Amino acid sequence: MGKKKELGKGIRALLSNIEESDDRRSEVVRQLSSHIEYIPLENIEINPYQPRRSFEKQQLEELAESIKTYGIIQAITVRDMKDGNFQLISGERRYKASKMAGLTEIPAFIRIADDALMLEMALVENIQRENLNALEVAISYNRLLGEFDFTHEQLSERVGKKRATITNYVRLLKLPPEIQTALKEEKISMGHARALLGIEDLSLQLKLFRQARDQEISVRSLEKQIKAHKEGKLTGKKKATEEKKHPEVMKMERRLADKIGYKSSINRSTTGKGEIKIGFKNDDELNAIMDALLDD
Repeated sequence: MGKKKELGKGIRALLSNIEESDDRRSEVVRQLSSHIEYIPLENIEINPYQPRRSFEKQQLEELAESIKTYGIIQAITVRDMKDGNFQLISGERRYKASKMAGLTEIPAFIRIADDALMLEMALVENIQRENLNALEVAISYNRLLGEFDFTHEQLSERVGKKRATITNYVRLLKLPPEIQTALKEEKISMGHARALLGIEDLSLQLKLFRQARDQEISVRSLEKQIKAHKEGKLTGKKKATEEKKHPEVMKMERRLADKIGYKSSINRSTTGKGEIKIGFKNDDELNAIMDALLDD
């Protein structure tokens, strides 16, 4: 039940946040239909804006078998092309599996939308409804930010996610293509990818990535390796200062870094006075840190 509530909230947020001043979009929202119709599969074309590009054959076959037994439980969503044909907004996996199951028609919600609104709906609904891999989610968030000029705050409201979550996903796109591909193919996890983002040296970043991938190193072990390399680069003075830190203070630093996802340091004198330093590069990172710190 919780998942359905979150979905409903996300879609309502999508519709309610469409700019009221845009008459065309307001008219589109008024024409959104909750009525389901059965549409011939041959009259449906794939949505070119679909963020998902690959589908596991085995999963499609399993879904096809389920459809043969139970039918289509969740209708797809299509756009009326006004010529007797329709274009997918979301539900491509169900569409493909239905074809495999030998169906000739499929239940669908029919919506009227311009290309921009269609893309927005496709990306938001797929983020919420489909099991996209981490890179596909990152690409979808980035497209929403770039093609609709959303701020991280606005996108957070539309998809029902925290700003910090969105920022962490978008940061994945800064990784080299080799690492992004491994993330897409799920050869490494998002935890591995986030840890690798903390390395500025490209050659070292790729070296540790390949070790993590080939040796199936855990995220925690990778983080320890990265930490060891960073400590090895400290000057004698900085290293001596690090070694003087109380073990409990160092433990607090690690806990803080794990919570907010950014490097932090705690400097404490023998009298108990001190300061906490957290570095950030832009307002989005600052907002992500604040969200993580104020998270209840």
